[in-house]
Amino acid sequence: MEKVYLRNKMKQRLAEMNEADYWQQSKKIREKLFNSTEWSEAKTIGITISTGREVDTLAIIEEAWQTNKRVVVPKCYPQKRELKFYQINSFTEVEDSFYSLKEPIISITKLVQKEDIDLVVVPGIIYDQRGYRIGYGGGYYDRFLSDYPNKTISLAFEMQIVEEVPAEEHDIAVEKLISNT
Repeated sequence: MEKVYLRNKMKQRLAEMNEADYWQQSKKIREKLFNSTEWSEAKTIGITISTGREVDTLAIIEEAWQTNKRVVVPKCYPQKRELKFYQINSFTEVEDSFYSLKEPIISITKLVQKEDIDLVVVPGIIYDQRGYRIGYGGGYYDRFLSDYPNKTISLAFEMQIVEEVPAEEHDIAVEKLISNT
C-alpha cells in the first residue's frame, strides 16, 4: 500500500502547484525534450494527452505535428488491462474517456503497432533516478513496455523525483527522465 500512499500524497502536492510555476516548468521540460537525441531521431511518438497537473503535453504534440512526426496516443482496454496506440492528426480525433483521459476515437484513427513507435513518453506520478515510476495504478504501461523494443522517456517536475520508488518484479524502468532542473 506504500505506492497508494505516495501516489495520493504527490497528487496533492501537484494540485497545490501554482499556475505560473506549472507553465514555466512544463516549458523547460518541453525544451529539454526537444533538444534530446531521442526526440530528434524519433519519427513516431507515443504520448498521452495531459490532464490536470501532468507535465503539459499539448504543446509537445503540436510541435511533433509541426515537425512532421507521427503522433500516436493510447487507448486503454480495461477488460484486458492493455494499451493500444492510435495515430491522431488533430485534437478533434480524441474523446473524453474514463478517469478524465483523452483517448483516440478508434473509428476514425489508425492503430499503430508498438514496434512502429520510435519513442514512448511514459506518464507517471512519481519517479526515481533509476527510471522506476509510480503510475496511476493500473499497470497498463508496465504490460505494454514488457516487450516494447524502442526508446522510453518520462517527463517530470522536480518535485516528482524521489530518492527511490518501491519497485516490484513486473515494473519496467524508463530509459531516460527529463525534468525542469
